[in-house]
Amino acid sequence: MTGTTRIADGTDPLGALTDRLGGIAYGGDYNPEQWPADVWPEDVRLMREAGVNLVTVGVFSWSRLEPRPGVYDWRLLDTVLDLLHAGDIAVDLATPTAAPPPWFSKAHPDAGPQNAAGTRLTHGSRQAFCPSSQAYARASDAMVTALASRYADHPAVVMWHVHNEWGNHNALCYCGTSGAAFREWLRERYTSLDRVNEVWGTDFWGQRYGEWSEIDPPSETTAFRNPGQELDYRRFSSDALLARHRAESALLRELGPGIPLTTNLLGTLEKKVDGHAFARESDIVSVDHYLVSADPGNHVDLALNADLARGMAGGRPWVLMEHSTSAVNWQPVNVPKAPGEMRRNSLTHLARGADGIMFFQWRQSRAGAEKWHSAMLPHGGTETRTWGEVTALGAELAELSEVRGTRVAARVALLFDWHAWWALELEARPSERLRYLDAVRDWYGALWDLAITCDLIAPDADLTPYEIVLAPSQYLVTDADAESLHAFVRGGGHAVIGPFSGAVDVNDRIRGGGHPGAFRELLGLVVDEYLPLRVGESALLSDGSRAAVWTERVESRGCTARLRFAEGPEGGPARGGPAVTRHAYGGGAGWYAATALPAPALRALLGEACREAGVAAVAEVPPGVEAVRRAAGDRGYLFLVNHTDAEAVVPVGGGCTRIDGSELTGSVTVPAGDVVVVREAPVAHGEHAANYGEGS
Repeated sequence: MTGTTRIADGTDPLGALTDRLGGIAYGGDYNPEQWPADVWPEDVRLMREAGVNLVTVGVFSWSRLEPRPGVYDWRLLDTVLDLLHAGDIAVDLATPTAAPPPWFSKAHPDAGPQNAAGTRLTHGSRQAFCPSSQAYARASDAMVTALASRYADHPAVVMWHVHNEWGNHNALCYCGTSGAAFREWLRERYTSLDRVNEVWGTDFWGQRYGEWSEIDPPSETTAFRNPGQELDYRRFSSDALLARHRAESALLRELGPGIPLTTNLLGTLEKKVDGHAFARESDIVSVDHYLVSADPGNHVDLALNADLARGMAGGRPWVLMEHSTSAVNWQPVNVPKAPGEMRRNSLTHLARGADGIMFFQWRQSRAGAEKWHSAMLPHGGTETRTWGEVTALGAELAELSEVRGTRVAARVALLFDWHAWWALELEARPSERLRYLDAVRDWYGALWDLAITCDLIAPDADLTPYEIVLAPSQYLVTDADAESLHAFVRGGGHAVIGPFSGAVDVNDRIRGGGHPGAFRELLGLVVDEYLPLRVGESALLSDGSRAAVWTERVESRGCTARLRFAEGPEGGPARGGPAVTRHAYGGGAGWYAATALPAPALRALLGEACREAGVAAVAEVPPGVEAVRRAAGDRGYLFLVNHTDAEAVVPVGGGCTRIDGSELTGSVTVPAGDVVVVREAPVAHGEHAANYGEGS
């Protein structure tokens, strides 16, 4: 199951942290090593002016802290931590292991990562290490031990920040060291070589292995790589980094007991590591999120990633560890955020469960690869628009402090699975146009349009809090997770499953008995054939809309069709057959989409399934207005985020007020591009949970 752990005394780590901070965590990465010492007191003064109460320190400081092997220089960090503490600013102290120093790379050239083409990557950026390197493990463990031994009792340190963005640049290493570690991982997972040959299907193309030493990483080869091997290599690679995360965490817990730890995860930005696995090892779940400026719907992707962060946190509050005040530096065109957009982004994260709003970084760099990445304090200083918005946001978050500790209301779950993502997008699938994130984003976007809140959760998570579970793209599913979904529906729940789901088992082996494999009984149907569409092709549906990318020829085994492919040539290769089905199963129902539905048809499907499951919109909002509720006990807060250019009027119940205490009479006006937080009338304890699926 997903969810945060608890530190030794049994307290809620994030709740204890925000209590200590006196409010919502607010701040960002602070890199004082980039600036002369006379700037540091000014930084602290300006942080206080902006309302900053927490900064992350030391993320990339290894070469400063250990300039030569085994020689430590703590002068900078001693001074900075003391200055921050004197300024009443707490520290999230990072282990600097994401950036090994040049001396390490020179001393251990074989510790650099190697790509699939066999090229050894060298020092000059960050994360230039093989995750399985023992030299790296020894050096990083020594660094973590020294850091924690010195600063575990420093009064400024309130949280450990383990590494930085695990696997962002080095998740897949194909060197000999990684190959040896992969073989050991396989021995532990499968015990015997015969079992490896079985699950990988190595008799195909004469790949059968006779000795463990014959197995190498699936690097570049003449044709398609073995998909079972490549899937396991992704699992191994994620686990290799997870082992390093656990090793650092164990040292920090031993030397700094009682200090919660986190690591900043990347959500949907990367598919390189299993985010759920890392979240389970953290006391506080934190994520980084950056808008893609070329995406006109990037605010929906922001909401999706916030709901994924909350899902990884088991429904508890979490921390937005990094986002940008304005432009980033790593996209083809780096467009600044419009006036008010940074506030809107930040409050959307808050609405969806974040109790910490942090940025990369505090002061904008003068040199280096990220000097054109925006910051809280821009190149132009305190006269800039960005600085004005940063200080205003700090003041507003202080006013919203009463929201912290409440939880987001969700009765819908959407399954998000890195293993299914890996498997679907390996080579030699029926269509490379059927992409995992496309499906997830389409389904999530339909819910967003319907103003229905969902949690994005792992497929092995507890399903009992929900009325309806969505599986947009569960090509790979384990036996246990498939049975969990069956049991959920038999018990009265509703499941809506997307195309090409249930087809293979945990090892990417085809499930026998006909497609959709694991879900045939639940859905009451058999897929006779998968029928992907060419570029430019579409299939007319009986509602007049057109589907693209994918279709299936479905035969009923008890299900009823709710939408069909049109008769005649325009209906495509599955013409006349079911496109959307419903099947009564136990006390609930299983719904199936046999195509990548266009947005109107997808909204209609999810809307109908939610209504039947008893799930309603959070509020009556016009298109483009986001509505999310946070609640606990008798407290409820309705966040309304207007992403349009026109003001919106939203009905609210009696006794509601704005967060400033001003009364509302039946409705609230949300100006264009604005965010309004409504304090709802007190209700009996547990009523929010009963109405909205939120626990107190």
